[in-house]
Amino acid sequence: MAAAPTKQALTELFNATMRTSREFSSYNFRNYFIRRTKSTFQEIENESDPAKLSAFYNERSKELATLKRSAIVNQLYGGWQLVVEKQNEQRQRSDN
Repeated sequence: MAAAPTKQALTELFNATMRTSREFSSYNFRNYFIRRTKSTFQEIENESDPAKLSAFYNERSKELATLKRSAIVNQLYGGWQLVVEKQNEQRQRSDN
C-alpha cells in the first residue's frame, strides 16, 4: 500500500502547477491550464483514500513536468498579444 501524500505536498504541487500555468505566453493556453488545474485539484479535495491520493499525486507530478516543458516551448514560439490581454501602455488623459 502506497503512503498518501501529505496535504502540504498536495498544496505545493498545486502551487507549482499554477505557477507553471501562468508562465505560458499564449493567453488561451495560460487561461486553459489555470482553469484545468483548479478544477482537477477541486475534484480530489475531499478524498481520503491513500491509494487514490498517491495515484493522483504521481500522475499530476508527471503532468507538471510535461507542463513545464510545454510552457518553455510556448515562450519560445509565442505569438502576438491578443486584444483581451492587459496591455502595458496606458492612455494618458489630456486636459486640453
